[in-house]
Order: sequence, then C-alpha cells, then structure tokens
Amino acid sequence: MFLQYSILIIYAFCLLAIFIFSIGQAFLIYYYIKSSKKEVKALSWHHQPKVTIQLPLFNELYVVKRLIHSVCELDYPKELLEIQVLDDSNDDSLALTAQLVKEQQAAGFNIKHITRTKNIGFKAGALQYGLEQASGELIAIFDADFVPPQDFLQKLVPYFQEAQLGMVQSKWEHLNEDYSLLTKIQSFGLDGHFTVEQTGRNKQNLFINFNGTAGIWRKNCIVEAGGWQHDTLTEDLDLSYRAQLKGWKFKYAEAFGTPAELPMELNAYKSQQHRWTKGAIETSKKMLSQIWQSDENLSRKIFGSLHLLNAYAFLLVFIASILSLPILVIKNLHLVDMLYFNLMTVFVGGFIIVTIFYTTSYFSKKTSFINFLKLFPVFLSFSMAMSFHNAIAVLEGIFGFKSDFIRTPKFNINNKKEGFTHNIYIKKSLPKSFYIELFLAFYFLSGMMMSFIYQDFGLLPFHTLLFCGFCLLNFYAIKHSFMGLKN
Repeated sequence: MFLQYSILIIYAFCLLAIFIFSIGQAFLIYYYIKSSKKEVKALSWHHQPKVTIQLPLFNELYVVKRLIHSVCELDYPKELLEIQVLDDSNDDSLALTAQLVKEQQAAGFNIKHITRTKNIGFKAGALQYGLEQASGELIAIFDADFVPPQDFLQKLVPYFQEAQLGMVQSKWEHLNEDYSLLTKIQSFGLDGHFTVEQTGRNKQNLFINFNGTAGIWRKNCIVEAGGWQHDTLTEDLDLSYRAQLKGWKFKYAEAFGTPAELPMELNAYKSQQHRWTKGAIETSKKMLSQIWQSDENLSRKIFGSLHLLNAYAFLLVFIASILSLPILVIKNLHLVDMLYFNLMTVFVGGFIIVTIFYTTSYFSKKTSFINFLKLFPVFLSFSMAMSFHNAIAVLEGIFGFKSDFIRTPKFNINNKKEGFTHNIYIKKSLPKSFYIELFLAFYFLSGMMMSFIYQDFGLLPFHTLLFCGFCLLNFYAIKHSFMGLKN
C-alpha cells in the first residue's frame, strides 16, 4: 500500500503544481484581453540619442551578410550610430565578417569588428566586452538570425523619453514559419509568449524579460544593474530581473515586430530549448530570494516567481506522464479509494486554461479555425513529448551541472523547396536521447492498450498525445539525421 499511495501523492502533487501554473496563465489571459482593447499610439521624439548596435556572432557563415546589411539599412542618422560586430567565431565566417565590415566602413558607417582572444562568458561575455567600449546612450542588440525592419530605431527609441525606462523589447516574428511542421509548431508556441504573456505582464506592471535580442537597452540601466553576467545560460533573463529590482521600468512593444529565423532542424531546436530551460532554472535559483527580499508588491513577487519557476513545468509534466500508467493500474485494481481519482478530475481545468491561452494567442493575428484545430493538437502533443528532453535540462539546472552556451545553427532558408543538408553546423547523427524517446513512444502506446484492456478511457487522450508526440520527435530525429530530406 505504501508504494501505491506514494505514487498517488507524487502524481497528485505534479497535477496540483501544473494547475497552479495554469492559474497564473489564466490571469495573464485576462490581463491581455483587458489591455488589447486599448489603442496603441505611435510615439515621436525630436531628440535622437546615439545608439550602439551590438551584433554578437559565433560561426554565422550563412546569415552574417543578411544581418549586417539589414542593420546598415536602418533609418537612423549615420553619425548617431555605432555598430559593434562582436565576433567570437573560429571558422571561415570570421574572414567573411571582416570583409563585410570593411565594405560598410567604406560606405561611411561607424562599424567595428571586435574579436576576443578568449571566448570567456560566451554571448554574455561578448556583450559585456562590447558594452565597456560602447559610446551610445542606448544599446540595441540583434542575434544573427534576426532581420530588423528599417524603422526599428525610429519606432522604439522614442519610448526612452521616459527617464526611468531601461529596456524596450519588440515582438518576435518569423521569417520561415511555414517552412515545415516543426517551424509551425515553434511559431505557435512562441506566439503565445509574445502575445499573451509579455503583453499581459507588461500591461499589469509585472516583471517582464528582455528576450536576448530585438530590443534596446539604456546603457546606464545595464551598468547600474551590474552588467552582463555569465553565471547562467540565460543572461537576458538574469539581467532583466536585476535591472527591474533596481527600479528600472521595462516596455514591451507588441505592436512592433522583428522577424527572425526559426530552427529548422531537430537538434538545433533541442539545443535551443535545453539552453532556455536550464538557464531559466539557474536564474530562478539566483534571483528568487532577491525578489522576495525586495520591496516589490506582492503581485509582482508572485507573478515574478511563477515566471522564473515556469520551466519546472516540464519536469512536472514528465513525472506525471510516467506515473500515469501505474495510476491506471492502481485505479482499475481498486488498490486505493476511488475518491482520490474523482478529486483529480478537477485538474482538467488546467488543460482548459492552456487551450484558452493558445486560442487567445492564435486568433489575435489569424482567423482560420480549421488551421487552429489542425495545429493545436500537434503542438500540444509535441510539447508534451519534449518534456523529457527539457526535464533533463531542469535537473541539470537544479543540481548545478554547468554546460557551455551552445549556439543554435542558422540556415538563411525561406523556400520550402530548399534543403539544409549542406549546412556545416548541423549534427548529422541521432540525438543522444533518441533511444529513450523511442522507448517512451512504446511506453505510452502500452498505456493506450491498457485503456482498452481495462475499458477505462480517462487517460486515453493523454497517452495518445504523448505517443504521437514521441513518434513525431523520433520521425524528425531520423529524417534530419539520415534521410537528408528538404524539410
């Protein structure tokens, strides 16, 4: 009986914690809907401060030309622009970047190719190295996969009329959303963050975060907050909280989008997810105590904590998924009182909230209900299957296992007919987790079969989503590693 009740308690705890996170999302949905009725007015400012643009690079052979050209086409006076190409590359892209910088220097741009002898601190180290040399009052940052619109500075710089404003973040948009099912899934998930979460938090004066790129900082804000630090993998999230705890205000400009390239290959996507998830755990360990020791109001403390702890949901989902099969056995062999299982049905509300969350996000910019019905189950299934991969990242963050900042390979491919097997940066091998994820597909297939054996179909949709999600993960792992197909 001890084992049965232990499984039941752990399972119930996971469901309860997931439900608490979903309640937080429900509030953000409400805040977003309430704020979306307000008209957004364009700002103007007669003053034009000097802007330093930082472009952190590491082996960006395929996209560096696109990035530098787009930055040099920004509508802003040349004499008020300083462009820092912060290049830690160690391959052929280093020479290409040097040539591109020389061309723009000849065209009259104040652009510098800045390299370091040691790649200390990865991206955070490069940004800090450039910051110490920057002459701009404002610091705009673009990762290599972004293509800033010409009016980026004209639209976002005027927000800094407010003296206490430390950072403005633009909305991420997607250059290659329709390239494949994998990119559509990513777009679907990211839009939820950049539509409901960021807007809801910002309009309610809650903590928000700089997303690492496509935003502008006030230099004094970065300096006062302690600069870029590299003790976490998410230096952007870390600095965001340190700055806001110092009293600086942040602005999320949902109405202005900056397009970027989504990872097109599974290993690239997984490495990005690992970095974001593990970094969030590291940042939560670093910042949670500071939040609760601060003078912030209770609402900001609670929602800031939920924000920083959100990555734990991956571990909770994975544990609940694994335990769902023994739960099915315990229930149908009547090893514990049925009352416990009846009480658990209340947590279906968490799934309803998730559905409303992504419905709100999707229909804020699209109208096809049929496409939503096709994509949402696939997104949900894939995200649930990714819980294993991301749960590993959570555990690494919890136990303090350090790892390098692994860059996400870029492709500069927008046409569905173009393949990417020529890309020298992608791994042409199965992910390390492939065989475990293959086993998990069969594990949840057995859960589906058990539903029919016991004639108990309560967990069948859950197990079906997990089975399909792990099958999709394994399909992409094989396809991108061996088959060399286009998308």
